[in-house]
Amino acid sequence: MHSEVTFAGFGGQGVMLAGKILAHAGLAEGHEVVWLPSYGPEMRGGTAYCNVVISDKPIGSPIFAAPAAVVVMNRPSLDKFGPRVKPGGLLIINSSLIDATSDRIDIAVVRVPCNEIALSFGSSKAANMAALGAYCGFTRAVTFESVKHLIKEAFGHKPQLLDLNFKTLERGWQLGEEGVAGAKKETKK
Repeated sequence: MHSEVTFAGFGGQGVMLAGKILAHAGLAEGHEVVWLPSYGPEMRGGTAYCNVVISDKPIGSPIFAAPAAVVVMNRPSLDKFGPRVKPGGLLIINSSLIDATSDRIDIAVVRVPCNEIALSFGSSKAANMAALGAYCGFTRAVTFESVKHLIKEAFGHKPQLLDLNFKTLERGWQLGEEGVAGAKKETKK
């Protein structure tokens, strides 16, 4: 098993936290893991991103020019990272904030209304959990239980946020699984 993903969005959208939770879930499941955040001037309003690699084998480098998957939370991130997805890869788009899609036919594209999902459960601040859920539901890089446990660790000091994050993660996960079914239908045509 080898999974690599770039989470990208505006600083403050929680892409670093989503990547970190994914990395810790992989570690908890006994995999080799690398989480590489990109901070710098991108932290406040620019495009912030992180790379996560989860593997059963030692990881040579956390840097990749063409990731197998990209999760984008805003339009500048789609423009910057969407073209980099390797053929046969996955692009998850936050359709709440991005009114565009990819015209690539060599990748799976899953549109998830991350902000709308989170808002339906109480706060759009949990949109990153919908995105994380969609990625994990599509790829099965880690288990739902591992991610849920790590969310509990991350938000254990704020129990009022647990239910919001769990429900948002679960709905994103369901949409990721539905995206797999949709991608399989597309390849059968």
